[in-house]
Amino acid sequence: MKELSIESIRLSLMNYQRVVILREKDSDRYLPIWIGPAEADAIAVRLQDVSVARPLTHDLLRNLIEQLGARVAYIVVNDLSNDTFYARIVLEVNGETMEVDSRPSDAIALAVRTEASIFVEDSVLDRAGVVLEEEPAGVGGSRPERGRPVDAAELERLGAFKDFIEGLDLDDFDQPKT
Repeated sequence: MKELSIESIRLSLMNYQRVVILREKDSDRYLPIWIGPAEADAIAVRLQDVSVARPLTHDLLRNLIEQLGARVAYIVVNDLSNDTFYARIVLEVNGETMEVDSRPSDAIALAVRTEASIFVEDSVLDRAGVVLEEEPAGVGGSRPERGRPVDAAELERLGAFKDFIEGLDLDDFDQPKT
């Protein structure tokens, strides 16, 4: 497992969908995950310390977990199947560990509220991780993080991510967060 941090939440100008960009700690490898607008807002509200009059759904979930005497130990993006990511919320309850199935967007929204670490299974990051290069490799080029050529089936599987990445405005990518 690798630890990730939230790099940003982006809006695709091609289709107005949101994506959370996670970055592998101590690396230049990113994991883009498409998320819904409500979840994007829930994550952004917490990251920007915006106060809301009433608890949002993920605030309610955090409050319930805490009131029941549990805590979120960490979350993990644990699978990728048919272009759908899967996650688990790992709870500590009375000295025991419990895992709960979750959408990654909900798990991330909860993690930012509980200051829990975000992890990804190596197999998921190897399949869907993206390394930004100065000059993108052409079709059939190699990915330095894997050291092997990208085959046509892999390009087709990751086509949605490729389209999204190519449509991103990366001018402010390295700008410090405020």
